[in-house]
Amino acid sequence: MNAAGVNGIGMTSARTRERLIRRLAQAGIYHAEVLERIRMVPRHLFVDEALSSRAYEDNALPIGKGQTISQPYVVALMTQALLADDRDSPLRRPAKVLEIGTGCGYQTAVLAPLVRQLFSIERVAPLLQDARNRLRALGIDNVRFRHDDGFGGWPGQAPFEGILVTAAPVQVPEILLQQLALDGRLVLPVGPQGGIQQLWRITRTPTGFSHENLGSVSFVPMLEGKYQPTDKGAAE
Repeated sequence: MNAAGVNGIGMTSARTRERLIRRLAQAGIYHAEVLERIRMVPRHLFVDEALSSRAYEDNALPIGKGQTISQPYVVALMTQALLADDRDSPLRRPAKVLEIGTGCGYQTAVLAPLVRQLFSIERVAPLLQDARNRLRALGIDNVRFRHDDGFGGWPGQAPFEGILVTAAPVQVPEILLQQLALDGRLVLPVGPQGGIQQLWRITRTPTGFSHENLGSVSFVPMLEGKYQPTDKGAAE
């Protein structure tokens, strides 16, 4: 991928990205490393070319198959909640993090360089293959992918110091709680599609789990089952 494609021009340029970073900081995203990842990741490469001029607006955008790329504020908020304790502390550097809902790979690209290894699950096979290709082109090589719905987590790699879910189940899947390491954090939206959803940070403690409500959000629903088109070119 050439530098012009990554850096962008016009409405995808560095100046446009800086405006986004200022908005996020004003909205409460305080950690410098999280803001730097939002600045560096070329979001215009994760959306359809027809929408690239809107890539650095603080809005969710459609990516096909009924899915969306989350708004930058929500991506930054979830990343910060997973990895940061407060504005004066360095980021946590968990060895293993599970992401459920790879989507187009944008959240993956923001998070991956901030952790040692990221395991990412996506139920929609074409989205998974496209995300793999984008991340490979960007030189991000510490991510392992799995085609699944995420409700079972990734048992062979558990426990995880962090789990981040980018689609909303109606209630917290118990198995994800059990795949958290001690002091590990689960960040996820919970609630029905079209209804009230809340973003939660759940931390595993020696005596159970602590819950922090991070505010109201709107996500696509977390669905059971894999989506795999019948064409032979789809991802495994």
